[in-house]
Amino acid sequence: MTAPHTLGPAGPADRVAPVLQLEGLGWSVGGATIVEDVTLSVREGEFLAFIGPNGAGKTSLFNLISGLNLPTAGRIELDGAEMTDRPAHARARRGIGRTFQTSSLWPAMTVADHVRLAAQAARGGSYRLWRPADPYTAEVAGVLERTGLAHRAKATAAELSHGEKRKLELAVLLVGEPRLMLLDEPMAGVSAEEVPALTELIRTLHREEGRTVLMVEHHMDVLLGLADRLAVMHHGRLLALDTPGAVTADPTVQQAYLGEGL
Repeated sequence: MTAPHTLGPAGPADRVAPVLQLEGLGWSVGGATIVEDVTLSVREGEFLAFIGPNGAGKTSLFNLISGLNLPTAGRIELDGAEMTDRPAHARARRGIGRTFQTSSLWPAMTVADHVRLAAQAARGGSYRLWRPADPYTAEVAGVLERTGLAHRAKATAAELSHGEKRKLELAVLLVGEPRLMLLDEPMAGVSAEEVPALTELIRTLHREEGRTVLMVEHHMDVLLGLADRLAVMHHGRLLALDTPGAVTADPTVQQAYLGEGL
Protein backbone atom coordinates (compact mmCIF):
# COMPACT_ATOMS: atom_id res chain seq x y z
CA MET A 1 0.00 0.00 0.00
CA THR A 2 1.29 3.44 -0.88
CA ALA A 3 1.96 6.09 1.74
CA PRO A 4 -0.90 8.49 2.57
CA HIS A 5 -1.13 11.51 0.27
CA THR A 6 -0.73 14.62 2.41
CA LEU A 7 -1.45 18.08 1.08
CA GLY A 8 0.97 20.64 2.43
CA PRO A 9 1.36 21.50 6.13
CA ALA A 10 -1.22 20.32 8.65
CA GLY A 11 -1.96 23.92 9.55
CA PRO A 12 -2.59 25.72 12.87
CA ALA A 13 -3.03 22.47 14.82
CA ASP A 14 0.75 22.06 14.67
CA ARG A 15 1.35 25.39 16.43
CA VAL A 16 -1.03 24.96 19.36
CA ALA A 17 -1.06 22.17 21.95
CA PRO A 18 -3.63 19.69 20.59
CA VAL A 19 -6.81 18.84 22.46
CA LEU A 20 -6.85 15.50 20.58
CA GLN A 21 -3.89 13.52 19.30
CA LEU A 22 -4.10 10.31 17.28
CA GLU A 23 -0.90 8.40 16.58
CA GLY A 24 -0.84 5.44 14.21
CA LEU A 25 -4.42 4.56 15.12
CA GLY A 26 -5.72 1.29 13.73
CA TRP A 27 -8.54 -1.19 14.14
CA SER A 28 -8.72 -4.70 12.71
CA VAL A 29 -11.51 -7.24 13.09
CA GLY A 30 -11.20 -10.90 12.10
CA GLY A 31 -8.17 -10.21 9.97
CA ALA A 32 -9.82 -7.29 8.13
CA THR A 33 -8.29 -3.85 8.61
CA ILE A 34 -11.01 -1.21 9.04
CA VAL A 35 -8.85 1.75 10.17
CA GLU A 36 -5.14 1.87 9.44
CA ASP A 37 -2.33 4.11 10.68
CA VAL A 38 -4.28 7.35 11.24
CA THR A 39 -2.17 10.14 12.73
CA LEU A 40 -3.50 13.66 13.27
CA SER A 41 -3.81 16.48 15.80
CA VAL A 42 -6.83 18.65 16.55
CA ARG A 43 -6.36 22.03 18.19
CA GLU A 44 -8.69 23.71 20.66
CA GLY A 45 -11.59 25.35 18.84
CA GLU A 46 -10.87 23.75 15.47
CA PHE A 47 -13.51 22.43 13.06
CA LEU A 48 -12.17 19.30 11.34
CA ALA A 49 -14.45 17.63 8.79
CA PHE A 50 -14.06 14.07 7.51
CA ILE A 51 -15.07 13.09 4.00
CA GLY A 52 -14.67 9.98 1.90
CA PRO A 53 -16.62 7.27 0.10
CA ASN A 54 -19.00 5.00 1.99
CA GLY A 55 -16.99 2.36 3.83
CA ALA A 56 -13.88 4.56 4.01
CA GLY A 57 -13.66 4.19 7.81
CA LYS A 58 -15.00 7.56 8.95
CA THR A 59 -17.60 6.30 11.43
CA SER A 60 -15.22 3.55 12.56
CA LEU A 61 -12.65 6.25 13.37
CA PHE A 62 -15.27 8.14 15.41
CA ASN A 63 -16.07 4.89 17.24
CA LEU A 64 -12.40 4.58 18.21
CA ILE A 65 -12.15 8.20 19.38
CA SER A 66 -15.34 7.99 21.45
CA GLY A 67 -14.49 4.59 22.93
CA LEU A 68 -17.26 2.47 21.41
CA ASN A 69 -14.48 0.32 19.99
CA LEU A 70 -10.94 0.01 21.28
CA PRO A 71 -8.09 0.29 18.78
CA THR A 72 -5.87 -2.65 17.92
CA ALA A 73 -2.97 -0.31 17.14
CA GLY A 74 -1.83 3.20 17.97
CA ARG A 75 -2.61 5.76 20.65
CA ILE A 76 -5.30 8.31 21.55
CA GLU A 77 -4.56 11.29 23.78
CA LEU A 78 -6.98 13.91 25.07
CA ASP A 79 -5.26 17.01 26.48
CA GLY A 80 -2.12 14.92 26.73
CA ALA A 81 -3.79 12.19 28.81
CA GLU A 82 -3.74 8.61 27.53
CA MET A 83 -7.22 7.52 26.44
CA THR A 84 -6.41 4.55 24.21
CA ASP A 85 -7.85 1.84 26.43
CA ARG A 86 -10.37 3.93 28.35
CA PRO A 87 -14.09 3.01 28.01
CA ALA A 88 -16.65 5.31 26.40
CA HIS A 89 -18.10 6.59 29.70
CA ALA A 90 -14.64 7.61 30.92
CA ARG A 91 -14.03 9.56 27.74
CA ALA A 92 -17.43 11.22 28.04
CA ARG A 93 -16.49 12.40 31.53
CA ARG A 94 -13.30 13.89 30.08
CA GLY A 95 -15.34 15.92 27.58
CA ILE A 96 -15.87 13.81 24.46
CA GLY A 97 -19.48 14.04 23.21
CA ARG A 98 -20.94 12.14 20.28
CA THR A 99 -23.97 12.07 18.01
CA PHE A 100 -24.79 9.24 15.62
CA GLN A 101 -26.05 8.76 12.07
CA THR A 102 -29.27 7.18 13.37
CA SER A 103 -31.40 8.95 15.98
CA SER A 104 -31.63 7.26 19.36
CA LEU A 105 -34.36 9.36 20.94
CA TRP A 106 -37.33 8.09 22.97
CA PRO A 107 -40.42 8.73 20.81
CA ALA A 108 -42.86 9.24 23.72
CA MET A 109 -40.57 11.46 25.81
CA THR A 110 -40.77 15.24 25.54
CA VAL A 111 -38.01 17.43 24.24
CA ALA A 112 -37.45 19.02 27.66
CA ASP A 113 -37.27 15.65 29.42
CA HIS A 114 -34.64 14.38 27.00
CA VAL A 115 -32.43 17.32 27.95
CA ARG A 116 -33.30 17.02 31.64
CA LEU A 117 -32.21 13.37 31.74
CA ALA A 118 -28.96 14.28 30.00
CA ALA A 119 -28.34 17.02 32.57
CA GLN A 120 -28.94 14.59 35.43
CA ALA A 121 -26.55 12.09 33.88
CA ALA A 122 -23.88 14.74 33.36
CA ARG A 123 -24.20 16.13 36.90
CA GLY A 124 -24.48 12.77 38.63
CA GLY A 125 -28.08 13.25 39.76
CA SER A 126 -30.78 10.60 40.06
CA TYR A 127 -32.81 9.70 36.97
CA ARG A 128 -36.11 11.24 38.03
CA LEU A 129 -37.96 13.37 35.52
CA TRP A 130 -39.94 15.41 38.05
CA ARG A 131 -38.97 16.87 41.41
CA PRO A 132 -40.72 19.35 43.72
CA ALA A 133 -37.96 21.83 42.91
CA ASP A 134 -36.21 20.81 39.70
CA PRO A 135 -32.61 22.14 39.77
CA TYR A 136 -32.27 21.68 36.02
CA THR A 137 -35.16 23.88 34.86
CA ALA A 138 -33.06 26.92 33.98
CA GLU A 139 -30.32 24.82 32.41
CA VAL A 140 -32.78 22.90 30.24
CA ALA A 141 -34.49 26.11 29.15
CA GLY A 142 -31.14 27.67 28.25
CA VAL A 143 -30.03 24.73 26.09
CA LEU A 144 -33.39 24.59 24.30
CA GLU A 145 -33.17 28.31 23.59
CA ARG A 146 -29.65 27.94 22.18
CA THR A 147 -30.71 25.11 19.87
CA GLY A 148 -33.94 26.74 18.69
CA LEU A 149 -36.21 24.21 20.40
CA ALA A 150 -37.70 26.31 23.20
CA HIS A 151 -41.07 26.41 21.44
CA ARG A 152 -41.03 22.58 21.18
CA ALA A 153 -40.18 21.86 24.82
CA LYS A 154 -43.43 19.98 25.51
CA ALA A 155 -43.54 18.11 22.20
CA THR A 156 -42.58 14.45 22.13
CA ALA A 157 -39.69 13.28 20.00
CA ALA A 158 -42.17 11.49 17.74
CA GLU A 159 -43.78 14.84 16.90
CA LEU A 160 -40.54 16.43 15.71
CA SER A 161 -39.36 16.80 12.13
CA HIS A 162 -36.08 15.09 11.30
CA GLY A 163 -34.23 18.38 11.46
CA GLU A 164 -35.69 19.10 14.89
CA LYS A 165 -34.64 15.64 16.05
CA ARG A 166 -31.08 16.45 15.02
CA LYS A 167 -31.29 19.70 16.99
CA LEU A 168 -32.53 17.74 20.01
CA GLU A 169 -29.58 15.37 19.73
CA LEU A 170 -27.30 18.42 19.80
CA ALA A 171 -29.18 19.79 22.82
CA VAL A 172 -28.71 16.49 24.68
CA LEU A 173 -25.01 16.64 23.80
CA LEU A 174 -24.57 20.29 24.78
CA VAL A 175 -26.05 19.97 28.26
CA GLY A 176 -23.00 17.87 29.15
CA GLU A 177 -20.71 20.75 28.07
CA PRO A 178 -18.46 18.59 25.85
CA ARG A 179 -14.92 19.75 25.15
CA LEU A 180 -14.83 17.82 21.88
CA MET A 181 -17.95 17.23 19.77
CA LEU A 182 -18.07 14.31 17.31
CA LEU A 183 -20.96 14.78 14.86
CA ASP A 184 -21.58 11.78 12.60
CA GLU A 185 -23.59 12.86 9.54
CA PRO A 186 -25.90 15.33 11.33
CA MET A 187 -27.59 16.22 8.03
CA ALA A 188 -28.53 12.61 7.22
CA GLY A 189 -32.27 12.42 6.51
CA VAL A 190 -32.77 16.15 7.04
CA SER A 191 -34.93 17.88 4.42
CA ALA A 192 -33.33 20.46 2.15
CA GLU A 193 -35.46 23.15 3.80
CA GLU A 194 -34.07 22.35 7.26
CA VAL A 195 -30.39 22.03 6.32
CA PRO A 196 -29.58 25.79 6.47
CA ALA A 197 -30.93 26.21 10.03
CA LEU A 198 -29.09 23.13 11.27
CA THR A 199 -25.91 24.28 9.56
CA GLU A 200 -26.21 27.69 11.20
CA LEU A 201 -26.67 26.08 14.62
CA ILE A 202 -23.50 24.05 14.20
CA ARG A 203 -21.67 27.14 12.95
CA THR A 204 -22.77 29.06 16.05
CA LEU A 205 -21.62 26.30 18.40
CA HIS A 206 -18.23 26.33 16.74
CA ARG A 207 -17.55 30.00 16.12
CA GLU A 208 -19.47 31.77 18.88
CA GLU A 209 -19.13 29.18 21.65
CA GLY A 210 -15.66 28.02 20.62
CA ARG A 211 -16.55 24.33 20.48
CA THR A 212 -14.01 21.92 19.01
CA VAL A 213 -15.88 19.94 16.34
CA LEU A 214 -15.11 16.81 14.34
CA MET A 215 -17.80 16.09 11.79
CA VAL A 216 -18.51 13.42 9.19
CA GLU A 217 -20.77 14.69 6.44
CA HIS A 218 -21.54 14.03 2.76
CA HIS A 219 -22.98 17.50 2.08
CA MET A 220 -19.84 19.17 0.71
CA ASP A 221 -21.54 22.56 0.42
CA VAL A 222 -22.21 22.42 4.16
CA LEU A 223 -18.65 21.43 5.05
CA LEU A 224 -16.98 24.03 2.86
CA GLY A 225 -18.73 26.76 4.84
CA LEU A 226 -17.85 25.27 8.23
CA ALA A 227 -14.54 23.43 8.26
CA ASP A 228 -11.09 24.81 9.03
CA ARG A 229 -9.57 21.61 7.61
CA LEU A 230 -10.77 18.59 5.66
CA ALA A 231 -9.55 15.04 6.30
CA VAL A 232 -10.10 12.57 3.49
CA MET A 233 -10.50 8.90 4.44
CA HIS A 234 -10.02 6.14 1.86
CA HIS A 235 -9.85 2.39 2.54
CA GLY A 236 -9.43 3.09 6.26
CA ARG A 237 -6.45 5.38 5.82
CA LEU A 238 -5.98 9.13 5.99
CA LEU A 239 -5.50 10.09 2.35
CA ALA A 240 -5.20 13.85 2.80
CA LEU A 241 -5.45 16.55 5.47
CA ASP A 242 -5.41 20.24 4.64
CA THR A 243 -7.53 23.33 4.10
CA PRO A 244 -10.80 22.83 2.18
CA GLY A 245 -9.46 24.68 -0.85
CA ALA A 246 -6.31 22.58 -1.09
CA VAL A 247 -8.15 19.30 -0.60
CA THR A 248 -10.93 19.94 -3.11
CA ALA A 249 -8.44 21.06 -5.76
CA ASP A 250 -6.25 17.98 -5.49
CA PRO A 251 -6.74 15.49 -8.36
CA THR A 252 -5.70 12.48 -6.28
CA VAL A 253 -8.41 13.23 -3.75
CA GLN A 254 -10.96 13.86 -6.49
CA GLN A 255 -10.22 10.49 -8.05
CA ALA A 256 -10.55 8.64 -4.72
CA TYR A 257 -13.69 10.44 -3.58
CA LEU A 258 -16.49 9.13 -5.76
CA GLY A 259 -14.22 9.29 -8.80
CA GLU A 260 -15.06 12.91 -9.57
CA GLY A 261 -14.41 16.50 -8.60
CA LEU A 262 -15.54 17.54 -5.13
